[in-house]
Amino acid sequence: MHLIHKILVSLLFAAIALLPLQAQEKQEMNKKSNMKELRVKKVSAANVPVQAIPALLDQEKVDFQPINIVNWEAFPYCPSVEFRIAHTDDAILLHYKVKEASVRAVAGADNGPVWEDACVEFFSVPAGDGVYYNLECNCAGNILIGAGAERKGRQRATQEVLDKVQRWSSLGREPFEERVGECAWEVALIVPYEVFFLHNLTSLDGKTITANFYKCGDKLQNRHYLSWNPIDLEKPAFHCPQFFGTLIFE
Repeated sequence: MHLIHKILVSLLFAAIALLPLQAQEKQEMNKKSNMKELRVKKVSAANVPVQAIPALLDQEKVDFQPINIVNWEAFPYCPSVEFRIAHTDDAILLHYKVKEASVRAVAGADNGPVWEDACVEFFSVPAGDGVYYNLECNCAGNILIGAGAERKGRQRATQEVLDKVQRWSSLGREPFEERVGECAWEVALIVPYEVFFLHNLTSLDGKTITANFYKCGDKLQNRHYLSWNPIDLEKPAFHCPQFFGTLIFE
């Protein structure tokens, strides 16, 4: 009986030791089950100017996807935001549509604090090596691009790289202070693969990558942090590739 008791005690301790691991595995499974997937259509945009991208995506019947997940109760405001994405032989095409209670475009140059303005963002891991890129664009078409495996120590794109991104904004390209009152705006971007400056990316044909899409406005009257794929963190954070969804490129 003493031996059986010792065996039972050992089994009990082994089971207890496994509980944190099982909980962690369950959390990982839940995280994966919440991840969204999106098929990215390939289109031809040869000689198409950036301002014509919305019309091209209409013609190609590329659907909009909502950016409408409010991840943090402290920031409940949820403007109407949607995006659509396609790709070509040499670039990613992005188109955002927004309706919100105010807009702001104080960051008047690239690599400035565009996240403080009315801002849409595209974060992605294009090469599967853990390095992710953050492309952030305010409502006047000024952008910021960073790259790295973590939030700290990120490398900013040079102006030469930033200039390769073609931008169109329905509000024009001039900076302005906050305008209060419901406003609808759009931006379109042509993002050539060479913008992923830490990699030698030449095509996304047939590839699957992870990514997330965001809307924020740190200094708008209604501060908010929306995402396409949900983020399970206590405080607002977009630099969290563990919560990216999946993009499947044709």
